[in-house]
Amino acid sequence: MWDIFLQTVPFFALIGLGYGAGLTGFFTPEATAYLTKFVFYFALSAMLFRFSANLSLAAIIDWPFIFAYLWGTLTIYLVATGVALLRSRGVEEAAVEAQCAVIGNVGFLGIPMLVLLLGENAIGPVMMVLAVDLIVFGSLIVILITGSRDGRMSWGVLRTVGLGLLKNPMIVAITLGLIVSGLSLPIPAPVNQFLSILGAAATPGALFAIGASLATKSAERVFVAGWLSFAKLVLHPAAVAFAALVMFPVDGYAAGVMIAAAALPVAGNVYILAQHYGVAPHRVSASILISTVASVLTVSVVIALIQYL
Repeated sequence: MWDIFLQTVPFFALIGLGYGAGLTGFFTPEATAYLTKFVFYFALSAMLFRFSANLSLAAIIDWPFIFAYLWGTLTIYLVATGVALLRSRGVEEAAVEAQCAVIGNVGFLGIPMLVLLLGENAIGPVMMVLAVDLIVFGSLIVILITGSRDGRMSWGVLRTVGLGLLKNPMIVAITLGLIVSGLSLPIPAPVNQFLSILGAAATPGALFAIGASLATKSAERVFVAGWLSFAKLVLHPAAVAFAALVMFPVDGYAAGVMIAAAALPVAGNVYILAQHYGVAPHRVSASILISTVASVLTVSVVIALIQYL
């Protein structure tokens, strides 16, 4: 346990460094936005493309794995939705809170950290988790909020969802990489080296950007944010573990990677959606802050536990 904690410390230390830079004003919110854009559109996309170009489609599409992750995630999604509705919150707020309870920072934190901690074989399972999060639950929140406001489902909502997926650089990078892999297209050495150098910037850049963005987050509505953080860091990995080990038995290693990915703190893109639609942004902000701080310990515990699978 202690050894694993020490292995995760450098990752969270980079987040802490970014937080300090943002808190002191050395790194302004504008600078953080541009760094995030660089990581999202360039560095992380290069990393994902390079990873997926070296994978086969069979390594990505594992139906028991997908069903297990969907079952575990949907269970907690419904629990969080039910709790929100019991508190007399509307569909829009319930959708945002449910998103906080199940969508972790897989892109910026999970991919660089889990691949380094669990080995390169973790690439396929982590990318499957990321794809399900983006395609299924990323679409679901847009459908629920937009449909609730319009009072009905329309082609306009589906068009918005579709365009959002097509414009997401992570989805594009994974898809293009799998096409290159599927067609067995060779990647020239200079191109591969370019992707390697650019992709190497994803890990420090993403972690620093997470920390700097946390400096602008507030800890308002602590009770609700604490519940959502508990759902994300404890209930979500527990439900996913039950699904992967009991409901839809998955290979032990892949199940461990899935559980570790489910244990990650609330993703920053949930805040972007909440702010875009004007639905509970402060609640989401506090959830990101609390879950990220708490995950310094909880992620280490989860990774220690999955060693026994």
